Amino acid sequence: MVYFKHSHQAVVGLALLGITTVVSVPADAAAPTTSTQLAVPASAPLPPPSIDESYTLGAGDQVQIDIFDAPEYSGQNGRFQVLADGTLNLPLVGTLSVKGLTPKQAGNLLSKKFQRFFKRPLTTVTLLFPRPVSVSIAGEVNRPGSYTVSLTPQTANGSTQFPTLTSALKLAGGITQAADVRNIQIRRPQRVGANQSVTVDLWQFLQNGDRQQDLALRDGDSIVIPTATKINLAESAQLADATFSADRSQPVTIAIVGEVFRPGSYTVASDARTSTAGVPGVTGQTISAQTGTQATSPFPTVTRAIQVAGGIKPLADIRRIQIRRLTRSGAEQSIDVNLQTLIKDGDLRQDTILQSGDTVVIPTATNLSPADATAIASASFSPDTIRVNVVGEVKQPGVVQVPPNTPLNQALLAAGGFDNRRARKSAIDLIRLNPDGTVTKREIAIDLAQSINDQMNPTLRNNDIIVVGRSGLTKFTDGLGNVLTPFGSIFSILNIFGL
Repeated sequence: MVYFKHSHQAVVGLALLGITTVVSVPADAAAPTTSTQLAVPASAPLPPPSIDESYTLGAGDQVQIDIFDAPEYSGQNGRFQVLADGTLNLPLVGTLSVKGLTPKQAGNLLSKKFQRFFKRPLTTVTLLFPRPVSVSIAGEVNRPGSYTVSLTPQTANGSTQFPTLTSALKLAGGITQAADVRNIQIRRPQRVGANQSVTVDLWQFLQNGDRQQDLALRDGDSIVIPTATKINLAESAQLADATFSADRSQPVTIAIVGEVFRPGSYTVASDARTSTAGVPGVTGQTISAQTGTQATSPFPTVTRAIQVAGGIKPLADIRRIQIRRLTRSGAEQSIDVNLQTLIKDGDLRQDTILQSGDTVVIPTATNLSPADATAIASASFSPDTIRVNVVGEVKQPGVVQVPPNTPLNQALLAAGGFDNRRARKSAIDLIRLNPDGTVTKREIAIDLAQSINDQMNPTLRNNDIIVVGRSGLTKFTDGLGNVLTPFGSIFSILNIFGL
C-alpha cells in the first residue's frame, strides 16, 4: 500500500489503487485499547489471495485491517481472525459481526464505526487467508454427506483456487448412474433473506466445455443432485467417463435373476469372464476370440454380470432384459436393455453400466428362432462350453464339453461316435431336466446327414444326457453270455480236477 501525507493526495492515490473504502486518522489519535489479535509469524507473508467480490467472510477467515497514517492499526497489529460466531474483536469499536459480508462491505461497516473516533475514516479490509470450505452434498452421489475442503495454496500471482462443483462431487465418490446432471441445485446461505439457489447444468460442461457451469463453491453451500426421471443409455456411457463420476473400475455388488445358469447376488468386476456353463465367472480371464461379439467397456456392465452368473441360458429373452435400480430418493427406476442389438448391430449402449444395488432380470423367451439361438450361443456373454453326458454304446462314454447350441450329432461325434459292434444306430434317447424341475425323455431317430432340426438333430442344453442303446444282436449275445456264464464256471472247475 502507498501512503500519502496529505488528505487530498491520499484519496486520489488510493482511488488509483482501486481502494474505495477509506479512513483518515489524525496524528494525535488516541492509542488503541487492548484487543485479541491473531498471532502471525514475523516472516514476510505471501501476497493476499485474489478473491472475487462475491466472497463473504466467516469463521476462520484471517483478515488485515489497515488504517491510513495509523501504523498501530496496520501491518502486524492489524491482523485478525474471524471468530467462531462470525465476529471480529477490534480496538475501539469492540465486537463487530462480519459474517456474511464481503471484505468491501466489512470495510464500509468499519468506516461507520470509526466515525466516532476519526474525522475522515480511511481504511481497507484485506483477506489474508481464506477459511476451509465446508459444503454438504445430497442426492445421487455415492457418499452423500458433509465435506470440508482446504483451499489450494496460493499461486505465484497471489490467487487462491476455491473448490469447484466437480471437485466436490469427486470427494463424495462421484455421481451415480441415476443422477440428473442438468438440474443440479446449489443453495448458498445469505446474510439477509432467503438462501440463494442456482441451477447448474454439468451436461453443458461436458459437451461444450462451459466452465461457468463448474461453479466455485463457498463455505456453507449445499449441493443437491436430483434423480433423473429417465435414463438415456447413450448419455449414461458419457457420464461414466466424466471425472466427477464414480470409479467404475471398482467392483459392484448386484443381483441377477432369470435365465442365467447361476442366479443370485454377485460382486462384478470389469474383467469377469466365465468359460463353462454354470461356472461363476472370475476376474483375470482372457476372453477368447472365438466367443463372438465382445463388450469393450472397462466398467462392470450387464454382459459382465451375466458372465459372472455362469452365462446366459439358451432360452433367455435378451431383447427384454430389465435393470431395476434403487435411487437415493427410495424410488425404483426401470431400465430396458436389448442385447440383441448389441450382438447384431454392435450397439454398445445396450451393455449398460451397472452400479451397486442393481438387479438384472433376464426373462424367458416365448418364441426363440434357431437363428436367434445361434446368435446368443456365439455371444461373449454366453458360456464357451456346455456339459453333455453321453452314455451307452459309444467309443468314449462320459461327459463331453461342447459349445452352446451344439446339435445332437456333433455331441455323439465328440464322444467318439457309435461303437459299431454294439450300438443301436437307428435311434437314441435324449433325457433333459426342464426349468420347471420336470424330466423329459425323447427317442430321436438318428441321421448323421441331417442338419439342425428339432425332430432328428436338436440342439443340446447344459446337462443333457444322451443314451445310446444296444443293437438287437448285441442284446441277444449279451443275454446268451449271461446264460452260459454259470456253465463256463462249472467247466473251469472240472478242468482243475482233470475230469
